[in-house]
Amino acid sequence: MSAADEILDIVDEQDRVIGRSPRGEAYAKGLRHRCVFIEARDAQGRLFVHRRTPTKLVFPSRYDMFVGGVVGAGESYDDAALREAEEELGVSGLPRPAYLFKFLYDDGAGQTWWSAVYEVRCELPVSPQVEEVAWHDFLAEAEVERRLTEWAWVPDGVAAYERLRAYRAAG
Repeated sequence: MSAADEILDIVDEQDRVIGRSPRGEAYAKGLRHRCVFIEARDAQGRLFVHRRTPTKLVFPSRYDMFVGGVVGAGESYDDAALREAEEELGVSGLPRPAYLFKFLYDDGAGQTWWSAVYEVRCELPVSPQVEEVAWHDFLAEAEVERRLTEWAWVPDGVAAYERLRAYRAAG
């Protein structure tokens, strides 16, 4: 099954399931669905950053400071966070990511999804999927901040990153 054929729950503005749709159709029609964003840090506290492959359905070839993806139909946010983190980092036995908060991402142009943000410590050697990740590294926070104005980032990841900074600043 291709990524476009994966079945997603379609949700309303309160994150209640109102239907189901293949991912490709959800993207094409701007149907609201669910996603997870997991901030992965190594033992030194550096952030996992990667560039998406050019074949990705959404935001191809852009940089991201989160691993993650869509929540499948009937799947919980927590289960999706662990599945996506292990898949994208190419590891197994990762600790369960810690849930932080949720927000509704809406770019105003038809892309909207409920976004659950998590964090996880990954002290295992990573081996990201070549179908998902074109380049990767663990970068210090200062380097990520510097690159925010230099690289083309996924807009939903930037939105999650800004909210995560505010969340942490608020204590």
